[in-house]
Amino acid sequence: MYAYNEPFETGKLKVSDIHTLHYEISGNAGGAPGGPGGGCDHKDRAFFNPQKYKVIFLDQRGAGKSEPSACLEENTTWDLVKDVERLREHLKIDKWHVFGGSWGSTLSLAYAQSHPDRVKSLVLRGIFTLRKSELRWFYQEGASHLFPEAWAEYLEPIPKAERGDLVLAYHAQLNSVDDETRLRAARAWSKWEMSTSKLYTDPAQIAEAEKDDWANAFARIENHYFINDGWMRDGQLLDPQEIDKIRHIPTIVVQGRYDVVCPATTAYDLKKVWPEITLHIVPDAGHSSREPGTQKLLAEATDKFADL
Repeated sequence: MYAYNEPFETGKLKVSDIHTLHYEISGNAGGAPGGPGGGCDHKDRAFFNPQKYKVIFLDQRGAGKSEPSACLEENTTWDLVKDVERLREHLKIDKWHVFGGSWGSTLSLAYAQSHPDRVKSLVLRGIFTLRKSELRWFYQEGASHLFPEAWAEYLEPIPKAERGDLVLAYHAQLNSVDDETRLRAARAWSKWEMSTSKLYTDPAQIAEAEKDDWANAFARIENHYFINDGWMRDGQLLDPQEIDKIRHIPTIVVQGRYDVVCPATTAYDLKKVWPEITLHIVPDAGHSSREPGTQKLLAEATDKFADL
């Protein structure tokens, strides 16, 4: 991991009548452009050599410092793909390296399959492709058997009669007109994910779920995407015809063996349909990018691609 420095440029990019995106640029202004999406976290700059990379962070619609916060209107996977491309054009970048984990891996794959001629490399972590089976595992039954005490808290806001489809039940509460109902659901949804993200549970990470503004945006946007199946057909990102569009792109995947949020089976399925990728299974890691083995491999991956 590298020492991270402050951005030398921050900006706003209006992408619709409703949405304005926040972005940040750090590292070397003349370096290879690349970086993650989602909500900016300054710690993620440490994955990139600041002497070699021009590191570009983007807060997706409704997240982080993008405005308006937690807004679900005009907020779909394909809106986000267009936003990433708009930012590339705005910054006058020909091609860039794309880096993303968890939902960021979903968006990275969707972007690359839409604009394969604009991607120099992919570094992905905790592969998530929004298949119904992946959502059922984490939000209905599966991970619940490994974290029963955290699962009990996740179930608490939902009446027993509505627990047959928890994503749908949460959707109703996360969009309630009652502030307390909405925020209680947001905190419970977010706490479930934070409680399961690391091999060793991190109290500091769980504390994030108690922050109302953060939890509200995190939970509402996630649930909005899941209730709509990401506006994709089931398994679309793993379709061999879609993979053929990006098969030429050098790609490294880092996957925690004990990732219960995005289990290794999805990364393995990606490797089966795309054998050209390099897949690293970290034997002592969960879902988080902050675990030592995962951090090391992600930094090595960006090092490998820095001179492409």
